[in-house]
Amino acid sequence: MRLVLNGSPVEVVAHPMKRLLDVLREECGLTGTKEGCGEGECGACTVLVDGEAVCACLVPFAQVRDCAVRTIEGLGGDHPLQTAFTREGGAQCGMCTPGMIMAALALGPKPSLERIRVGLAGNLCRCTGYEAIYRAIQRAWQGEGVSKAVRG
Repeated sequence: MRLVLNGSPVEVVAHPMKRLLDVLREECGLTGTKEGCGEGECGACTVLVDGEAVCACLVPFAQVRDCAVRTIEGLGGDHPLQTAFTREGGAQCGMCTPGMIMAALALGPKPSLERIRVGLAGNLCRCTGYEAIYRAIQRAWQGEGVSKAVRG
């Protein structure tokens, strides 16, 4: 099946009803997307599909045919959100971090604190609490480069 994965057109062979999460991890070798609950309750597996945050554990692979899928690997490792999470202590064990960052990316430019809280309500963190995460997202959007990075 054809899709655009992290900006590159790809053809992936997998059962159409296999979970997108499993296809990303097993067929594509992109293990940054984590499985937390497997039920869409924790947000650890959040990826962007055509710019919208989705839980990859709930999405059948067939649903992303001809779509643009972006995973944490698609950010390149030096994205301003990733840097801010590190600087602000928004990541501890790291299990939820990729999903948090992808959900934050879907919020768009300069979200209010309320929009951040609502936008990340489906992403659970058992280590940090949420203040450092919210602060990291706000600080990342204040810096230059995030608007460019969102489009990339």
